[in-house]
Amino acid sequence: MKRWLFVLPCLVPLAAEAFCGFYVAGGGAELFNNATQVVLMREGTRTVLSMQNNYEGPPEDFAMVVPVPVVLKKEQVKTLPRDVFNRIDQLSAPRLVEYWEVDPCFVPPPPAPPGLVYKSGGILRPMRAGGGGEPLVKIEAQFEVGEYDVVILSAKDALALEQWLKQNKYKIPDGAEPLFKPYIQQGMKFFVAKVNAKKVSFNEKGQAKLSPLRFHYDSEKFELPVRLGLINAKEKQDLIVHVLAKNQRYELANLPNVTIPTNIDLAPSAKSEFPYFYVSLFDRTLEKNPKAVVTEYAWQATSCDPCPTSPLSPADFATLGSDVLPPQVPADPYNPATQFVLTRLHARYDKTSLGEDLVFRAAKPIVGGREFLTDGDKLEQGSRPDAWNNFQGRYAIRYPWKGAVKCDKPVYGRWGGPWPNEQRAAQTTATDTAFVARDPAKVEALAESPVPELAVKGKKGRAGEALRPAGAPGPKK
Repeated sequence: MKRWLFVLPCLVPLAAEAFCGFYVAGGGAELFNNATQVVLMREGTRTVLSMQNNYEGPPEDFAMVVPVPVVLKKEQVKTLPRDVFNRIDQLSAPRLVEYWEVDPCFVPPPPAPPGLVYKSGGILRPMRAGGGGEPLVKIEAQFEVGEYDVVILSAKDALALEQWLKQNKYKIPDGAEPLFKPYIQQGMKFFVAKVNAKKVSFNEKGQAKLSPLRFHYDSEKFELPVRLGLINAKEKQDLIVHVLAKNQRYELANLPNVTIPTNIDLAPSAKSEFPYFYVSLFDRTLEKNPKAVVTEYAWQATSCDPCPTSPLSPADFATLGSDVLPPQVPADPYNPATQFVLTRLHARYDKTSLGEDLVFRAAKPIVGGREFLTDGDKLEQGSRPDAWNNFQGRYAIRYPWKGAVKCDKPVYGRWGGPWPNEQRAAQTTATDTAFVARDPAKVEALAESPVPELAVKGKKGRAGEALRPAGAPGPKK
C-alpha cells in the first residue's frame, strides 16, 4: 500500500497555521509523515511560520509543497535549531501534577507585603502592568537554504501545475488537481522546498529529521490552508497549532471553539495512564462539540505554573520570528503591551469532516486550570473571561493528609509539595496523542472529581476536595 507524507504546516509548536501542503517524493518514492510541528507568530498583517517535520522513507530527494500568499525571497526563509519546538510542545501540552495535603495544623506565615507578587521559582518581583501567452507555471524565485533547494511557483492552471511537478519527477497523489484550484484562483503561490538527501543523515530505519524551516510574509488574512493535507487521507489526523502573538490569544473564526475541561482530580493510577485519560477526555469533548477546535493552552509565554519545562526566552522569540515583526519591540514579561501569549489549538478531523481551510481571529483572554479557589474553598473548573490569559489543561493526583492531627481546629484541603520521604514524580504531559490507544471509558475510570462539561459525576466529590473526616472544616476563607 502506498503511503504519502502530507504536511500540515500550521501548528505547532509546534504546530501552527499558515499554509498546509503535502510532501511529494522524487522517483516514485513512498513517504510517510509521522510528525509535523508548526509555530505561527502574528503581528499586524505579518505572519512568521516555523515548521518542523519528520519523515520515513528511502533516501531519495523529495520535496515539500505549501501554498503561500506571496512570492518569498531568500532573505525571508531560514533554517532553525530544533530544541525550541520541543520546549513549546512541552510548555503548552496538557499536564498531570501531584499535590500532597498540607498538615491540617500548619499555621501559614503572614502574607507578602502589598505590591509584591509570587512568581514561579520562589522569587518575589514587583508587579507591573496555454500556449502563446504567459506560461501556465512560472518559477518566481529559486534559492538554497540549508539542505533545501527552494522554488517559488505561480500557476494559472491546476492541471498545468500537476504536470509541471510530474515533469520534474515528482509523483503527485491522485486527486491533487482539484485541491490546487482554489489556491490558484486566490492567486496563491507554491513554496516547493526540495531536500537534497546527501545533506541529510538517515538512521537504519530510514528516518530523518530535517532542519526546521521558517519563513515570513505579509497578508491581511490569517489562515491555515489545510486542504492539500487531506489528499488521500484515510484516517483521522491531529493538527496542533501554536500561535504566538503580543498580548493576544487566537481561536477559529470559521469553526466552533471549545476549551478542554480542566482542573480534574484523577485516581493515583492515572500516573501511568495519563495519555489514555487525556485522549478519552479530548474525544469526548469533540463528541459533544462536533467539528470544534479545542483550546488546550493560552498563557503568557514567559511564565508557567506549573512548569514542565523552561518558559520561552527573548532568544526563543527571535528564533521564531520576533526579529522580523513590526514594530520590533522586545517582549517584556511585566509589560502587558509586549507580552507574548502562547495559544495551543488542537483539531482532529478527516477528509469528510473538514471541508475548508482554517481562519483565525483574535479572542478575548481566558483563565482556568490553576490552583485557584473561586469562593474560598472550591477549585475553579472550566474557563472564564478575564483580563489576562492564564488557561491550561491541568489534571491532578491529590494525596490526603495521613499523619496525626494534633490541634483543636484542623484545616483540611490545602495542597503543596511532597511530604518528607515522599518524592514528586516528574510532571507528565500529554504529547503525541495521535498515536495513543483510544478508550472513551477512561474518563469515568480515572476521574475522581466531576467533569461538568461532559456530565461526568466523578468518584469523589468536587475538584481539590480532600477526603476529610466527617464534620471536618474546609480551608479557611
